[in-house]
Order: sequence, then C-alpha cells, then structure tokens
Amino acid sequence: MIASALRLPVALPLLIYQSVVLAAAQIWANKVRAVLTTMGILIGVAAVSSVIALIDGMKERVLAEFEAYGTNKLSIHPQWRKSDIGQRGAWRRIVFKNNLFDELLDRCPSVEMFSRDAGYGTMPIAYRGQVEEEQVAFNGVDPQWHTIERRGTVAGRPLTMMDSQQTRRVAVINQKLRDKLNLDKDPTGEVIQIDYFGKFLVVGMLDQPVTMMGQDAQEGQVIAPFTYTTWRFNWPTWYDVTAVAKSRELVEDAKAELDFFLRQKRHLKPGEEPNFRIETAARAVDEINTLASTLTTVAGGIVAISLLVGGVGIMNIMLVSVSERTREIGLRKAVGARPSAILTQFLIESVVLCLLGGALGLIVGQGLTSGVACFLPADVNRMMMYDPMRDETAPEEESKQATGQSIIIPPRAIELAFVFSAFVGVAFGMFPAIKAASLDPIEALRHE
Repeated sequence: MIASALRLPVALPLLIYQSVVLAAAQIWANKVRAVLTTMGILIGVAAVSSVIALIDGMKERVLAEFEAYGTNKLSIHPQWRKSDIGQRGAWRRIVFKNNLFDELLDRCPSVEMFSRDAGYGTMPIAYRGQVEEEQVAFNGVDPQWHTIERRGTVAGRPLTMMDSQQTRRVAVINQKLRDKLNLDKDPTGEVIQIDYFGKFLVVGMLDQPVTMMGQDAQEGQVIAPFTYTTWRFNWPTWYDVTAVAKSRELVEDAKAELDFFLRQKRHLKPGEEPNFRIETAARAVDEINTLASTLTTVAGGIVAISLLVGGVGIMNIMLVSVSERTREIGLRKAVGARPSAILTQFLIESVVLCLLGGALGLIVGQGLTSGVACFLPADVNRMMMYDPMRDETAPEEESKQATGQSIIIPPRAIELAFVFSAFVGVAFGMFPAIKAASLDPIEALRHE
C-alpha cells in the first residue's frame, strides 16, 4: 500500500505527459482537420483578446490625457443657493472677495498652488485703431495659471509676480489671435486695445493648450494679470479658482481642507448649505473605468458565442476521433489500460486542441489590434508639466515616438484566453472522453 502511494505522484505526471505527447501526435497527423476544428475557438479568442486590448488601449489613452490635463486639479466656483435668489446684496455674498484666498496655502497643506481666473467672456479687440470683428476670450489670471494649465510661451515671457503685484497692463495672447491680427511671428512689444479695459502691452505668446481628446481652442485668447482686471472696477468680480493638490493621492484631503477653509472664511454654520462648490476629476476617471469594464463584459459575452460554437466543433471532431480509434482503444484496454487512462488521454487531446486554437487566436487578435490601431488618430497630447526651461520641441518628439507605438494585448486577456480555451476543452471534450473510456474492449476489437 505504501509503495502504491509513493508511485501515485510519479504515475500521474507521467500519464499526463504521455497523453500530451499522444495528443500532439494525433493533431500533427491531422493538421488541416485540427486547424479547421479550432476555427471557432480561434475566432472567439481573437475577438475577445482584440476587443479587450482596444478597450484597454482606449481607456489608457483617455486616462493619460486626463493625467496630462491634471487629475490632481480642483475647481472652486461660487454657487447660488435657493435662499439667496432675489435677496438684496446676494451677489456680494456669493462672489469670492479678491483677498479670500490669501491664506489658502497656509491653511490647506495638501494644496500646492492655486490661480484665480476671472473670465470676462468674449470681447472685441482693436489693433492700431482697427477693431477685430470676431470676439476674443479675455481672462484675468494669476501667474501660477501658466504652470497649472501647462501653458508656457513660445515667444516673449509669461505673466510674472511683478506684473501681478504692480497691476501692470500687460497681456499674453495665443497664436490664433496673432494670426487674426496679422501680427509678426513674435508679437511681443505690440499694443492691443481690449474693449473698455484699455490698452495692453503684449509681452508673450502662449503655446498650444493641453486639451482633452486632441481638441483645440477655436478662438483668440488674451490673458492679463488678475489684479489689474479686478482693480480696474469697483464692483465685485465673479471669478473661479483652480487649485492643484500636491499629489493625486491627496486630492480628497485637499478637497476637505478647502471645504473647511471656505466655510470658515465665508462664515457658514455647520450643516448650512454652502455657497460654493468644489469639483475634482476623480468622478470622471471612475466613470471611465466603469464604462470600460462594462464594455469589456458586454463584448466578452457577445464573442463567447464563438467559443460555444467552437466547443461544439471540438466535441464533434472528438466523437469522430473516438469512432476512428475504437480498435486502438480496445487494444489498449486488452493489454491493461484503465478507463481513467483512456479518459485522460482523450480529455487532454481535447484541451490541447483548444489551447492550440487559443494560441492561434491570440496571434490573430494581436494582428487585428495592430491593424485597427493604425487607423486611430496619431495625435498625442503633451504629457508633461509645464517647465519654462524645457525645450519646446520635446512634445513634438514625444508625439513622434508615441505614434509608432502599437496597442498590445494585455496579460489578463492572454490569461483569460487560455483559461477559456482550457475550460471549453474540458467541458466539450468530457462526453467523447467518457464514451471512449466506457467502450467494451471485446466490442471495440471487433469494430471495423
């Protein structure tokens, strides 16, 4: 009994090895039939793997563009409450005072920087007395805006702290406005008139913005120091604030700190409805992940039909194989082969056949994925934080490198393909294997 117990761990791997060798020999002897039999598995695995690869690639691209846009950003906006509507002086209570955020960095340790942004909508602009018919977007911002929005300058200089502290009438324009006004390639030193805000000296030109999904601004743009645009008039200015957490992991901490800071500064009681709102990109990222998972599940369920069809084909060909090898089965049983050995042999042959289809399906799936990826837009947004000292050609070089990259089937899709293939082999090969194992040796030897 002890000897048989010691032989069992050796006999089982040996039986499996011999069964795999026999299965490979049978498949090699009927190569064309084996490939045609696995077409259903091949198509199913190719469809599943390519769909998962493309969805993962799309998700990673969108998340990468969110990363470039800034997943650690927080947007702070004044917000009207129902109780404020129609009340006298409500406007002054709702808008942010210009000095409201002076202590923000000291009181909110998770916040790295912030910029106020007073958007004045679109305004007519004049250059050398000629009024531009098309409207341009005009914003008053803090110098940190350049870093937060990844908007450096390709000519001249960005806004500085000196501009802000001395409320200088300087402006930075974008390339579209330069072209509309027919300015020189380097527009610095020109003077433009911004409607009733007065004349501004152009000190720089913005580079292209980091935008979501390759979109670009379609209008001219002018930015000026926030302090000048708000000091120019006596009435309170409606402005928003964009803050940046020190890391993506600290976004929720930064949001809680900002909420506590603003409730104190705006004298809100505990439980009182806030007259401001704080938004983050975390919710959008979660929705993208959920959507990708849902699409993967639905697509996997649809293409699983191909695996079902392939499984039926495997069962059919294994039944044919049992019928063709009936005399062989009877001979093996006559010389002492156990039914379990016969069952294992045919079951492993079915699994090997399915794994072969799965491997071919992965190769075809990678080919399909690479083919589809060639037709996707090649534009790649800048994935780096603005650095005034960096080479402005770096994003272009980065885009060229990314264009040549291909979408690769993720490891989880490969694992899923082989697991499904093995499952189909076991599920649809079990009946033919049982039939082979249950054959009577005498009747099998008489089979013609």
